Amino acid sequence: MNGNNVSHSKRRTKKSFDVNLFSKKFYWPEQDEWIVLKVSAKGLRTINKKGINAALIDAAKKGRI
Repeated sequence: MNGNNVSHSKRRTKKSFDVNLFSKKFYWPEQDEWIVLKVSAKGLRTINKKGINAALIDAAKKGRI
């Protein structure tokens, strides 16, 4: 997504808004292995809330994996 960075003098320069991604290592107890996922900040909160197995199943149903 693109937009403008507006200074105090109202001078506009281009700015891009990037997704907040992290490479994170998770332990998956059902498979007894460590996996590395590139997740957003919201995805990280979802994994902490639901658990890794439920979050992976939901993401697979929605076609995000």
